[in-house]
Amino acid sequence: MKTTLIEPRKIGVNFIETGEAHIQVWSPLSGSVELILQRNDTHLALSRSHEGYWTLTTAEVRPGDRYYFSLDGKAPLPDPASLSQPEGVYGASEAVHPGTYDWSDNTWQNPDLSSYIFYELHTGTFSQAGNFNGIEDQLDYLVDLGITAIEIMPVAQFPGDRNWGYDGVFPFAVQDSYGGVNGLQKLVDACHAKGIAVVLDVVYNHLGPEGNYLGEYGPYFTDKYKTPWGKALNFDDAWCDGVREYFLENALMWFRDFHIDALRLDAVHAIKDFSAVHILNELRQRVDELMAATGRKHYLIVELDLNDTRFINPGDQGGFGMDGQWVDEFHHALRVTAGEPRSGYYEDFNGIAHLAKAYRDAYVYDGQFSEHRKKKFGIKAEHNAGQQFVVFSQNHDQVGNRMLGERTSTLLSFELQKLLAGAVLLSPYLPMLFMGEEFSEPNPFLYFISHTNPDLVEAVRKGRKAEFAAFHLKGEAPDPASVNTFQQSKLQWSLLGQEPHKTMFRFYKALIQLRKSQPLLYNLNREGVEAKEDTKTQIIILHRRNSNHDLVCCMNFSGRQQQIELPIKPGTRANLVFNSADAEWGGPGAAGQTKSNGDSGQLDVLLQPESFIIYVTN
Repeated sequence: MKTTLIEPRKIGVNFIETGEAHIQVWSPLSGSVELILQRNDTHLALSRSHEGYWTLTTAEVRPGDRYYFSLDGKAPLPDPASLSQPEGVYGASEAVHPGTYDWSDNTWQNPDLSSYIFYELHTGTFSQAGNFNGIEDQLDYLVDLGITAIEIMPVAQFPGDRNWGYDGVFPFAVQDSYGGVNGLQKLVDACHAKGIAVVLDVVYNHLGPEGNYLGEYGPYFTDKYKTPWGKALNFDDAWCDGVREYFLENALMWFRDFHIDALRLDAVHAIKDFSAVHILNELRQRVDELMAATGRKHYLIVELDLNDTRFINPGDQGGFGMDGQWVDEFHHALRVTAGEPRSGYYEDFNGIAHLAKAYRDAYVYDGQFSEHRKKKFGIKAEHNAGQQFVVFSQNHDQVGNRMLGERTSTLLSFELQKLLAGAVLLSPYLPMLFMGEEFSEPNPFLYFISHTNPDLVEAVRKGRKAEFAAFHLKGEAPDPASVNTFQQSKLQWSLLGQEPHKTMFRFYKALIQLRKSQPLLYNLNREGVEAKEDTKTQIIILHRRNSNHDLVCCMNFSGRQQQIELPIKPGTRANLVFNSADAEWGGPGAAGQTKSNGDSGQLDVLLQPESFIIYVTN
């Protein structure tokens, strides 16, 4: 079916029911605004409207036309709300009508967030093709693995054709080298046909440095605050209303015109806003209005480095109403437990005790003094459901921000990789995989760019070196501007037919299926969670309970075989349901229950090194 746009996009060039183009540009300090058609050099004057907007409705502009805007008769500039930049960040914008796509997902229903199993991927390195078609070609593979939601790193137009996406400068334009507007719509449609939800990573805390023209149009930035990337976006200073509307319209566009199911908002702790209604709270309100109008469900998930439940609490509790957040602390505690040196931001984490706390409390720091931050940090998340937290053993940041971009596949043993997978997928939170981890991809995921400004490229190189100094790393990082750095980061799909990659894939597939089929795992009620650690033996015993049953997972992070006494309810029977050390998964085998005394409530268990074992009692 063709989508009828509900409350269509209000900024940029948009085509209305009459076939005409309705054009609206925010440039509050300009004395005149013209649209310049590239095909015939026609200049069309816009009229001053309300609160800094300029408007025009015309039949002169047609889909496919390329155009610029001129402010006060100055040099032409691309449209800040452009949907397409086929000539790159410096070129003309292209008029696009996203409402003409013939959608086939009219019966699609976004599943409950609690059923999401995320798979984070980067469009350029996920496949050899490096585009949306390359993702679509692997959808059956992702279905077979058990993935229910893909999370796509940012696709907003960036300089060149190699970038993580966080240097985007046209938030509304879909990267041309990935497949543009139609390519993304086609991918989302195909995902829905396969039963896969689509999460899109968006960046509302900064823009990239090259090809960034927003400041030419108006006060999009403010000097009131600073961010790690330069000037902050203006969400609460003079003329902020137009800036707020710009990003609100962007979020609504992804949901309405591209049928995206959820947005992952990058680093919202870097969004500075002291307005009476925070921009995230206003976003929640606007998305709720859209959902009421369309009948479709959409989620808002944030990357947050504050351990502040205000972001994920509902509005009637004084919160901003985000549906969930990434929890880096779970990752940090898990990686230190697995042997990561305690340097940089890992210095705050003691390993297994903090990992057990993450299972119990979501936040490791919920009011304690943080040595890394030099202050008391965080608040308790006692009343937040498990589905509000996304956990992982690696992601694009935690891999790509290592100097050499190493994945766990080259840092940890095969057995320990399986243990980390279990630690994530057995948690009472939403699990996320990073592309390739499910078959132990050995290629690195490096940081790469394709900026054209030599001074900017050199600044990026120096910035990366300074960042690694915090981890006391020596040597040189791969050149982020090199094509080879990008090519090295691509997945090697041919490995799926080879060992040990074939076994690792089967292992992940079986573990995901267990999570989906076992009520004690897919029910994310945190009240039934208990985690106890033994720092001497490096063992965690994780309980997931309901009124009738008890799931017990024993995780041995040590390098030695250990015998433990596992407490179970007297009079119950313990059934072995999964053993990561089984020979079927390439493990040493010969582990598990050695003696059971259900009457006394004790189960003797032999644990292999770097393994986990799961029992369900009844």
